[in-house]
Amino acid sequence: MLETLIHDGILELRLARPPVNALDPALVRTLREAVESAPARGAQALLLSGQPGMFSAGLDVPALLELDRDAFRVFWADFFGLCAALARSPVPVAAAITGHSPAGGAVLSILCDYRVMARGEYRIGLNEVQVGLLVPECIQLAFRRLVGVREAERLLVTGAMLDPEAAHAVGFVDALADAGTVVDAARDWLQALLQLPPHAVAATRRFARADLAALFAEPERLPVEDFLDGWFAPETQGVLRALVARLKAKQADTRDHQR
Repeated sequence: MLETLIHDGILELRLARPPVNALDPALVRTLREAVESAPARGAQALLLSGQPGMFSAGLDVPALLELDRDAFRVFWADFFGLCAALARSPVPVAAAITGHSPAGGAVLSILCDYRVMARGEYRIGLNEVQVGLLVPECIQLAFRRLVGVREAERLLVTGAMLDPEAAHAVGFVDALADAGTVVDAARDWLQALLQLPPHAVAATRRFARADLAALFAEPERLPVEDFLDGWFAPETQGVLRALVARLKAKQADTRDHQR
């Protein structure tokens, strides 16, 4: 579910949960622990990556719909903990967005220092409103850091999904690369950063990201209950269950055509 690779002090955490790297409780917990423990394991930088064509499809909605409120509370606390680990990482983090990256996948990339996205027929965005969910305030504020207040409002309220060129144009991602070179491009950025005087980089980075770090300073105090109320609201449950039903019907239709 998570592959780890070492590149001269850079620890690559590669999402490997077929078919779409959906974020279920086990993957979120595993990724959180990997990010939190990386500096102690000697990592000088972190690189998040996915599979060709798919960074992460976001939350594993079918699996999460099976959880009761108590179990979902544990999951969401872990997800906020993962966000905090990325936002407050003492070492720089780059995202190699290897393909589609909606919702939760986009959130992970937003909290990194730098984002490289693959060119192609891919989309990235915070499309939560399209399935009846609210983007938590801390994540909305993190998104504003990237694209500005007005652009963030436009994209969040409509749940827009952007192609790579549009995402780059508004500052959602920092660079584009051909599909086969996305990981290399993100790793090159980190390696160049590691060549600079380390104490100066660390201190400057700490000041530059202080506002982001402050948003996640106390993850246990973030509004988990507010999100739970939204998740279990009748409107949201109806939209999400209809979405899962459509996905299952599409998968069944695909299997029928393959016979």
